[in-house]
Amino acid sequence: MTTKASSAAPPATAARTLTGRLGTTAIVFMVIAAAAPLTVIVGTVPLGISAGNGAAYPASYVICTVVLLLFAVGFTAMARHIPGAGAFYTYVAHGLGRHAGLGAAFLALLSYTAVQGAVYGYIGAAINELVTSHGGPSVPWYVYGLAILVVVATLGYRHIELSGKVLGVLLVCEVGIVMVINLSVLGHGGGAHGLSTTALSPSAFFHGAPGIALIFALAGYIGFEATAVFRDEARDPARTIPRATYCALLIIGAFYAVSSWLMVSAWGDTEAIKMATDNPEGMITETAVRYVGSAAGDLVQTLLVTSLFAAILSFHNVLARYIHSLGNSGALPSACGRSHARHASPHIASVVQTTTAVVLVVASALGGLDPVTQVFAWYAGVSSVGIVALMTLTSAAVIVYFRRTRKDTRPWQTLIAPGLGLLGLAALLVLTALNLPLLVGGSDTLAVIIAVLLVAAFAAGAMVAVTRPHAAHHLTSADN
Repeated sequence: MTTKASSAAPPATAARTLTGRLGTTAIVFMVIAAAAPLTVIVGTVPLGISAGNGAAYPASYVICTVVLLLFAVGFTAMARHIPGAGAFYTYVAHGLGRHAGLGAAFLALLSYTAVQGAVYGYIGAAINELVTSHGGPSVPWYVYGLAILVVVATLGYRHIELSGKVLGVLLVCEVGIVMVINLSVLGHGGGAHGLSTTALSPSAFFHGAPGIALIFALAGYIGFEATAVFRDEARDPARTIPRATYCALLIIGAFYAVSSWLMVSAWGDTEAIKMATDNPEGMITETAVRYVGSAAGDLVQTLLVTSLFAAILSFHNVLARYIHSLGNSGALPSACGRSHARHASPHIASVVQTTTAVVLVVASALGGLDPVTQVFAWYAGVSSVGIVALMTLTSAAVIVYFRRTRKDTRPWQTLIAPGLGLLGLAALLVLTALNLPLLVGGSDTLAVIIAVLLVAAFAAGAMVAVTRPHAAHHLTSADN
């Protein structure tokens, strides 16, 4: 069947097509790997507890999951009518027009490039910490970062199913160690004060800084919408993409909520806040040592590195497919839209993505930036605002698309759920924007620079739509 399709199509068309037989499980693995669950438990959860709303922080994941599930209802309903693998920008273009769509595309490129740069900084520091803790020499973070970049570039150049297998193995390992810690804490009935119930109290949730808590919680879901990016490589896109989206959201949300609740329970409400404030980076390691043993603490350190690697590989694959789609739409040079004759991968887009990653790592190194407090924090701040803005635009696009085309008239799927999701995401966007200075180390100047960069990226995409009238024209012509 594949041979017939290949022979019937012109070579130029075949060379621009991605193929694969990814099932729901493979796509879910890649999406959850991008979320980097162990990295979230190690880094984000302690910050959410200390700077957010304390022992009530686990409830933030429940709220974020509900909001994103509402978003996913409209997102997956629209996915049935939208061909191609452009994810956010494709949906925005069909709903809000070509100019807004290309603006969203360039905003997505900046946001995902930024988050990948953030993880390169973090993984460089994490590998160095792992090596030096076992008596090895201290090496600059960017040396490790560039070494990881070579491995990612190699995997990204090849067929997507190879990346899927690698990510599947790494994901099972990182989730497995957290589940072992969770079960041990649960088996002990928590710490001296038992299992915490603070997350069930609405008044406790609004104590402290719940807005900050929600921002940190939402950051753990970045990448879940990338299910649609793999549409062309999915076995049965109409079924696989919606299933993968819902599965990824429910698994991520449940894992974060339960794991953060048990981490609080392991120490007790008051002691957990103190631990998260005094030693955030070591909170999960000390929990592992206390409830499982010293070997578990060492394993957490090792698996943190593999978790970060899995996240980088996932984001690389997502970005390469964004670039590939934009190459085929005419918004970027057409060469970016080619696929490899043997691997059926977006090999040129992958090389372009590797190049941008090299530029970020080298520029950060030459600037003398700290890999965690500056590279990770600053770039993650850019990504957080950009991704929430993209989801908000997409929610609006879903509603407008179905109101205009009437391709689906079910109220829940096309109006009610997307409308509620839009309200929730708009509120989160406002919270993220207002608290951006905190996310980037308390610098108002840096926050303004980031905001300008995000607006400039969107404007650049809209300008491409003006200067290149045929770019992404196919995204809206079918709906008119």
